[in-house]
Formats: sequence, structure tokens, C-alpha cells
Amino acid sequence: MSVSVWAHVREDITAARLRDPAARSGVEVALLYPGLHAIWAHRVWHALWRRRLRLLARAGSQLSRWLTGIEIHPGARIGRRFFIDHGMGVVIGETAEIGDDVMLYHGVTLGGRTRDSGKRHPTLGDGVAVGAGAKILGPVTIGAGSVVGANAVVTRDAPADSILVGVPAKPRHRSIGEDTRALLTAPDYSI
Repeated sequence: MSVSVWAHVREDITAARLRDPAARSGVEVALLYPGLHAIWAHRVWHALWRRRLRLLARAGSQLSRWLTGIEIHPGARIGRRFFIDHGMGVVIGETAEIGDDVMLYHGVTLGGRTRDSGKRHPTLGDGVAVGAGAKILGPVTIGAGSVVGANAVVTRDAPADSILVGVPAKPRHRSIGEDTRALLTAPDYSI
């Protein structure tokens, strides 16, 4: 199903307002949220990347990085309603795949661990939330509905509905009804 550019923009603004209690209006979000600006720019650079205009796409992504403090490689595949809160320092690698309704906080890295070609970066399922400073490294898969705690270092796959904390992060199953926002702010889930 094809979604218009304006439908994506409205969806992104709504997602930001739902996830950020400090958001006062759609206009404020659209004008002042660098996470959204980085995502919107990424869509342009990703389209160029897919059309094999790689140098132009990389140059554009570097401009976006300079303006927003958020580095998203134009090759990364990102789903709908993606939100980056306080985005400074976020890095998303070339082969990263991000599902729908995913949220990242500042300082998150979706990085690689090898110089080999092919899939080198993480895959995040739908509804994943990643706390500030977390590092998810290598071609690992984080299952849908999982929460990665602040400053966790994830180097292994995790099943759906997991909570991942620690260095290296160890998953535990998420209990029914555990609120994502509460988990991300609980002292037990940060380092």
C-alpha cells in the first residue's frame, strides 16, 4: 500500500506527540524535533540510494548529520512511525533494518562489529524501544515488542517481548502489561 508523503508526515508527527509527553503541538514537533527532521531527510536520501545515486545520498546524509546530530546511513531501511527522542548522537548503520513503531533515545548505536560485506547491522522488530546510550551491535535481531535498557550492549539475538539489560545484555521475557515508558525510566533497567 502506497502512502503519500503528507500522510507519512502526519503519521510521524502524531507518533512523536504520542511518545513524548513534552510535545505541546504538531507545529512545535514539526518545526523543532531534530529526530523527525533526520527521519524525513533519510527518506529522501534512501530514495536516492535505491536509485543508485550513492554519492549524492551519502553527501545528503552527512548534511543531515551535521544539521541534526543524528547519523542515519542512506542504505538503512526504516519502517513507519519511527521516532527518535532527543536524537543527538544516534548512529544507524547501512544494513540496519527498523520495523514500524520503533522508538530510540539519544546516544543509541545500531552498529556493526565486522568489516565484512553483507548484513552487518541490527534488525529491530515492530514496536521495539531502545533506551539512551544503548549499543546494538552486529547482525542481531531484536524481536517485536522488546525493550532495550539504557546503556545496554546487545550482541546476541533476542526473542519478541524481551527486556534486555546489562553489558553484555541478557534478555528476560517481558510480563504482560509492562509499560514500555515505565521500563525505560526504571532504575533497574539502566546501568
